[in-house]
Amino acid sequence: MNHKRMAEAKITVNLRFILLLMFCTEIHAAFPFFPTFTNSEDVYAINKLYSALGSPSLSGWTALGGDPCYELWQGVQCTNNRITAIVLSGANLEGKLQDDSLANFTSLLTLDLSNNNIGGSIPDKLPSTLQIFSLAGNQFAGTIPSSVSYLTSISDLSLSGNLLTGVLPDAFQSLAQLVSLKLSANKLIGHLPPSMRYLTSLTTMHVQNNELSGTLEVLQTLPLKDLNIANNQFSGFIPENLLKIPNLQADGNQLNVTISPSPEQPPATSSPSPEQPPAVDGPVQQNAPPSPVYKPPVYHKRKTMDVKAIAYAVAIGSSIIIAIAILLVTICIPTWKVKRNASLVKVESTMLESTKEHDSANNTTQSTQNNQEAGKEVEEHKVNMKDLQSISADRKPANSDKTQTSQKRLHYTSSVKSFSVAILQQYTNSFSEENLIRECRFGKFYLGKDEDRNLYTVLKIEERKSKIPLNSFLRIAEDVSRIQHCNIAELLGYCAEYGQRLLVYKYYSQTTLNDILHSHDHSKRTLLFSWISRIRVALEAAKALEYLHGGGKYPIVHQQFEPCNILIDDELRVCVSGCGLASFLPFISELQQSHCPRALSYNAPEVNESGNWSVKSDVYSFGVVLLELLTGREPYDSSRPRAERHLASWASCQLHDIDALVKMVDPALGGRFPIRSLSRVADIVSRCIQEEPEFRPSMSEVVQDLIRALDADDTSNSIL
Repeated sequence: MNHKRMAEAKITVNLRFILLLMFCTEIHAAFPFFPTFTNSEDVYAINKLYSALGSPSLSGWTALGGDPCYELWQGVQCTNNRITAIVLSGANLEGKLQDDSLANFTSLLTLDLSNNNIGGSIPDKLPSTLQIFSLAGNQFAGTIPSSVSYLTSISDLSLSGNLLTGVLPDAFQSLAQLVSLKLSANKLIGHLPPSMRYLTSLTTMHVQNNELSGTLEVLQTLPLKDLNIANNQFSGFIPENLLKIPNLQADGNQLNVTISPSPEQPPATSSPSPEQPPAVDGPVQQNAPPSPVYKPPVYHKRKTMDVKAIAYAVAIGSSIIIAIAILLVTICIPTWKVKRNASLVKVESTMLESTKEHDSANNTTQSTQNNQEAGKEVEEHKVNMKDLQSISADRKPANSDKTQTSQKRLHYTSSVKSFSVAILQQYTNSFSEENLIRECRFGKFYLGKDEDRNLYTVLKIEERKSKIPLNSFLRIAEDVSRIQHCNIAELLGYCAEYGQRLLVYKYYSQTTLNDILHSHDHSKRTLLFSWISRIRVALEAAKALEYLHGGGKYPIVHQQFEPCNILIDDELRVCVSGCGLASFLPFISELQQSHCPRALSYNAPEVNESGNWSVKSDVYSFGVVLLELLTGREPYDSSRPRAERHLASWASCQLHDIDALVKMVDPALGGRFPIRSLSRVADIVSRCIQEEPEFRPSMSEVVQDLIRALDADDTSNSIL
């Protein structure tokens, strides 16, 4: 009896579960706004794609709401609650993809829309996460967008069998993971771009049946195994490396081989085959016969000398030469090192002696002539001499190898000007409160003015906070001085005298973006009265971050990108300060690190959780700043209702709702903003403040998107 009752109970539970599941399914069908399993941003993105395709007959698809992952929409594949693949090959799709039809997918890895009738141009804004992208066998026209350079994870790109025209964009330098590139059966012209040489993983390349021209030299170092360049206008010689490709098809060009065919063993001739229709990669022309495989001719073997004998002779001769070279290097280098080290030591002592003599002469001139200008030169020279001697003393070598290292460091900051404490005290009125501009986590900024009325901004790192060794300070100052960009504060020099640590910047402005957005001073707020002025400020600040992240030998993470570090002058020109100063953090023992919610609101989630900074962390901070420009709100406002206190979390779920978005805009704009531009800015914010760093765009993408937002500035669409 007990077993029977347990079995009946299990059946009852199962029936209740089935009924509950059916009820939830009906709820999803009846109410598209019911909370879904699929990520809301992906739902918005796939709704937009469906509308662009003309709302075709696809199982489960809808233009409003829905749950693609839970309801198993046709061709949609998901990982957890994210759409990662859309495969709709041969689904009779039509319509035209708009510029932003694909831009809102943040996790899409595969997009296959091949063998349909989709027209228009290839969207300029593509998901940067794509790994497989196929639009083959459609009606796409226009040129291939240069934005393919942002597809840094792409491994398979197929655009064959369309109506594409123009030259190939020189945008392949960042596509190191691309394995297969198929562009056949279009109307492409011009030469192969130089950036193709960076396709270090490319094994398959099909560009047959186009009008491409020029030479093939750019391909000679690639690991190609399948190359089809038939029926183009290529000319010149086929590089020897390409002749070794297992599957090389090069008929229908004006190419020559590097070695002429032998008259004794002419290459086999075959009767001309009838003209074949253009071949299209992939499933576009599955029944089309392949182009004939290119067979390299048989090379001539000279009778006068055996080829193998020549090879052996060259190998033996090369070995002898290399052995002699190694022997000479082994003998000569130690002697050269000893002489060079002795020379360096001599140079150091000569420099110090000559400096002392020059210092003594200047002091004599000062006492006899009582010339104020000469006194300043002597004073600055003494500071340089003192720093020079302190560096030399701190790094005094114990052997010849250390001597060489010390000499290299001796000249490390020769390009950065050294100021004395006395001079900077004179410039800043002894660092008076009247000259105080603002405070930051490192110290205080003071206004400085020299005798020629030139203005400076002097950052005085507070002595109670600074534990920065002299050598580290000089190295960081040198690094910061190399950051040269029109939108970044320019470092002019430093002061490291008497244990002080000061940085001297070119003066730009005393007004920050924080002053303008959140000040009660009406005169300051009017600087950003118009929508277009706010977008321009955001664009200039974005260019600064773009340069930091990719303009040098290695990326620089700002780590403090906030409105208080964005300087703005009366003409709305932007200058970002604090660049490169994050290098001081390991040496600051008592930082005024604010743990208040406002300060933490600019930090990306991974920073607040584990302290891991990256360029994508800066992107998150930029998104919060852009949201401040859009709304005029503080990043954290304790006076608001609990649900609205954190600006980013409150706004993130409303950025794709146009009615909520319009209500969110700063009232100071008076309703004067273009809807199209507003929508694009909201899209940028949404992508920048993604929880996961890999889903955030690069700053280069953000810059391009902001430029498009400016282009969309049409006052005819304004809300009044």
